[in-house]
Amino acid sequence: MLASPLRTRLPGQTGPSQPPRASARPAPAVRKRCPWCERLRQTGGVFSLAATGRGAARDAASAPSGSRRADVGRLLVLLVLAAIGLQLYFALRVGLATVVAPESTAFQRSEIWRLAIGDQPRPWRQQWVPYGQISDHLKRAVMASEDARFTEHSGVEWEAIEKAWDRNAKAMEAAEKRAEADQPVGNVKIRGGSTITQQLAKNLWLSSERSYPRKAQELVLTKELETVLSKRRILEVYLNNVEWGEGVFGAEAAARRYFNKPASALTRAEAARLAVMLPRPKFFEQRPNSAYVQRQSARIAARMQQVTPP
Repeated sequence: MLASPLRTRLPGQTGPSQPPRASARPAPAVRKRCPWCERLRQTGGVFSLAATGRGAARDAASAPSGSRRADVGRLLVLLVLAAIGLQLYFALRVGLATVVAPESTAFQRSEIWRLAIGDQPRPWRQQWVPYGQISDHLKRAVMASEDARFTEHSGVEWEAIEKAWDRNAKAMEAAEKRAEADQPVGNVKIRGGSTITQQLAKNLWLSSERSYPRKAQELVLTKELETVLSKRRILEVYLNNVEWGEGVFGAEAAARRYFNKPASALTRAEAARLAVMLPRPKFFEQRPNSAYVQRQSARIAARMQQVTPP
C-alpha cells in the first residue's frame, strides 16, 4: 500500500490537510527581439538594403523642415558673399585701369587660345601707345562710327539700345518669314547699341555670351568705368585694345598692318577706313576695298567733324 502524500493540518482546521505549497519563483525575463534577426527570418536570411534605404528616406522625410530652411539660408548667404566678392574684384580692376595699362583683355585671351590651337598660327600684333600718339582723325572716326555722343552720355545710351532692340526684332521676324517660305535665311545681323564704354567693359573682363546676367554685369562695369576713369582714359584704353583683324589689336598695330605707318600719322580717309572695320574686323579684313567699305568710309568721313574727342 502506497503511502499517501504528506499532508499538514493547521490548528483549528477540520477538513483534510493540504499539501505544502511550492515556493514562488521569479518570472523569466522577456528577451528583447533583435530587429535585424527578425528581418532576416522574414526574408529567408537575405538582408534587404533597399528596405533599409526606404526606412532611412522615411526618417529623413520626417526630419523637421527647419533644418532644410537653415540649409537654404546658408546657401543664399554664400551666394551673396560670392557676388560681393566678384564685384569687389571688378572694382579693383577698374581702379587699376586708371594708372596701369591692361596687359590683355578677356577677349584677347580667348583669341590667343584660338589662334594657338589653330591649324595655321597667325602672328599677334599689338603695341600700346599713349593717347597723344593716336591720330585725332582716328578718334573722330571711331566716335562717329561707334558712339557719336560719347562725351555727352554717362556710359549707356538707352535710346540707342531701344533702337537696336527694334532693329533686331524686325531682322528676326524677317528671317522667320523667309524660313517659313523655304527661302535661305543667311546670317541675321544682331546689333547691340552698345557705347564705347560698354564695349570696353565687355572686352576687358566679360565673355561674348549673350545673356541677361552678362548684360547686367556689363552695365555695372560701365557705370564703374564712367565713375572712376575720365573719358580721355576710356577712349585711350579702348583704342589700344579693340580688335582690327585676325590677331591685330590696337590702333598702332592696325595702322602698321594696313597702312604701314604709325597711328599718329593716319589721314582722315585712312581713319574712316579703319572705323568701318570695327563691327566685323575679321570679315572686312578680307574685303578691304569692297563697295560697302568705300561707301561707309565716305559717310563716316562726312560725320567726323560733328564730334569732338575728349
